Amino acid sequence: MERIGDETHVSECEASGGEQPHIVRWVLGISLVLAVGLLSAIWIIASLLR
Repeated sequence: MERIGDETHVSECEASGGEQPHIVRWVLGISLVLAVGLLSAIWIIASLLR
């Protein structure tokens, strides 16, 4: 942490409280693929049963 006048400057690691493992990116990506696949399957199966 560095103070310059009234301003306090912190590094990215200090501001985030530690390392960022980027797990959220994988969870969101996999969830998006599963949601699109499931909705597509529902739409395709419903159109075939008509």
